[in-house]
Amino acid sequence: MSAYALTDSWTMTRRELAHWARQPVQVVVGLVFPVMLLLMFGYLIGGGRGVEGAYVNYLVPGMLALTMAFGLESTMLAVTQDLNKGVIDRFRSMPMADSAVLVGRSTADMLQSALSLLVMVGVGYAIGWRWHGSFVAFLGALGLLLLLRFAMLWIGIHLAMVAGKPEMVQAVQILVWPVGFLSNAFAAPESMPGWLGAAVQWNPMSATATAVRDLSGIPVDGGWAAEHAQLLAVLWPVLLVGVFFPLAVGRFRRLSH
Repeated sequence: MSAYALTDSWTMTRRELAHWARQPVQVVVGLVFPVMLLLMFGYLIGGGRGVEGAYVNYLVPGMLALTMAFGLESTMLAVTQDLNKGVIDRFRSMPMADSAVLVGRSTADMLQSALSLLVMVGVGYAIGWRWHGSFVAFLGALGLLLLLRFAMLWIGIHLAMVAGKPEMVQAVQILVWPVGFLSNAFAAPESMPGWLGAAVQWNPMSATATAVRDLSGIPVDGGWAAEHAQLLAVLWPVLLVGVFFPLAVGRFRRLSH
């Protein structure tokens, strides 16, 4: 990306960050929702089928991965609202890189995702989760989680432009929930029927959750996918970004001409 495009992207990022000050409730809800899920599954539903040892040590890495998949509706709504309010038309008339609007939106989202991760880690420690790996491993785990978020983000941006209208975002967002819960965030795949457990093990979110557990010092077993979770936690997001980033930018360019 050229320096010109980077400058445009940073300008659009500042635009998105300015919305935080005007819409603080939306930011707070985005931070609180995954915390509510963590507390609900940790205290109200807890147990974890097929999980050995302290359930909280299994649950928190799973919830961190799940948090990176959820919350895309705010990004999708922002994209569709810009499309329908004529904001994009104004940007089209400016000497601006085609990708700057989308890159700026994604950068702001990644900043909020990093903040959400820090909040979740703090809450996890408050309810008894402990990190037994090294500090370098901890940074590596955060990197894998944010990489997953980056991939999910570009899926969300592409789907938002496909949906086109804010009222269609909810219908599209519903598709994310089955994929999120069809993972090993809450229960071990070994406790599930064979065909379902196999599908869960190969879920990109399961790969990231398992990789984070592995890096935190929790023993990992359950077949090839679990044993190579760190590799898959890199390959899956890179593959998804490789597919959906050009699709999103290409669709935006078609809208711009």
